[in-house]
Amino acid sequence: MKTATFPDGTIVPTLGQGTWMMAEDHSRRLQEIAALREGISLGLTLIDTAEMYADGESERLVGEAIAGTRDAVFLVSKAYPQNASRDRLARACEASLDRLGTDRLDLYLLHWRGAVPLAETVDAMERLVAAGKILRWGVSNLDADDMEELLASGGKRCQTDQILYNLTRRGPEYDLIPWLADRNMPVMAYSPVEQGRLVSHPGLVAMARSKGHTPAQLALAWLLTRPGVIPIPKAGSVDHVRENHAALEIELTEDDLQRLDALFPPPTRPEPLAML
Repeated sequence: MKTATFPDGTIVPTLGQGTWMMAEDHSRRLQEIAALREGISLGLTLIDTAEMYADGESERLVGEAIAGTRDAVFLVSKAYPQNASRDRLARACEASLDRLGTDRLDLYLLHWRGAVPLAETVDAMERLVAAGKILRWGVSNLDADDMEELLASGGKRCQTDQILYNLTRRGPEYDLIPWLADRNMPVMAYSPVEQGRLVSHPGLVAMARSKGHTPAQLALAWLLTRPGVIPIPKAGSVDHVRENHAALEIELTEDDLQRLDALFPPPTRPEPLAML
């Protein structure tokens, strides 16, 4: 398993499991739990969720899936921006811990920036670290100027920025990703297959077919070539998890990378950070 390292020295698998839009259909619950457990057995032990996902039901589903294997999992959740104040973040974290059936989070993220000052959120996160409720913290959907402000607000112990990043969303390569790399902060890439839309891209389909892979595998393999990038694809079935896991075995050549650059050109100027 390839790995990435957070600024505090913690090492995690570079391929994780996302849970956005899980637990929204009760008839799929057992299938989704089986998928998460299969991922853990394959070494995809970083699992990302959020209090927002399915109004907390995603956290409950993850809690059920990891029951009995909590210590083998690197557990990530995210707080709404309106809950990122000193008064509310501790309560939001306790609620997430209760739904997840655990006593701590390995990583807690601000889901996106809201009205709460970043300095206040940093202080609230550090209080949770001191209380042992979270082991480390980070952010999500913050652009380079936001990250500069975060560090100026005392956020030097931020561990990551979780952003929308895939072949069709390469804007962060111009400024944000280099900024993070300079500070040894990995990128957590959500929607790495653009919520499934990439699998029907004609050029990617043709290239994947010529190499004997699926388009999703090729999109994940490309992300896995990027230093310090942790894609977190969602997979709702055991077969889908196995398909994602197989991307780890794909070796892309320089010619492959050039072909992908031709299909999905890198940015030539700054672009606002996209969100889904």
